Amino acid sequence: MTGFNGILGSGPGGLFISVALLLLANFAKDMLNVPNMLVDHLTLRVSLFIALTIVWVTVVGWSLRSLDPRLRGKRLVTTGAFKCFRHPLYAAFATFFDFGLAILLNNWVFICWAFLLSPIWQFLVKREEEMLKEIFSNDYENYCEITGRFFPRLAIRK
Repeated sequence: MTGFNGILGSGPGGLFISVALLLLANFAKDMLNVPNMLVDHLTLRVSLFIALTIVWVTVVGWSLRSLDPRLRGKRLVTTGAFKCFRHPLYAAFATFFDFGLAILLNNWVFICWAFLLSPIWQFLVKREEEMLKEIFSNDYENYCEITGRFFPRLAIRK
């Protein structure tokens, strides 16, 4: 395999699933009459949402600066945002934005939604990672050993 065929990777599918589950969560909240979270202070919720959105935008911007689109699939990028995360764009969305939105929407169903998305995104990127292993072989496997998928790895496995 030469080059990176799926230029958009898992992103569009993950985004579609995330939005579909968000709509389902909203429907479930109304149907099941799930209570709001204990934090009912709107200013605090909006502040947390803004803070997490700033982190999200920062990580997305850092990711985009770290990966030159012309090099995608031609060179394994392990610097910039990719030094901390193997999938910084997905990490930004599934970690910071989703939880910020769940806090802003102020219902336990949305917190469950945000937690549910993590294993879904983990599953979605498996195919993308297999493709990267085919392209970059041992270099990618070594990179996986020292870099976390969606969270920075604190301890390096030997």
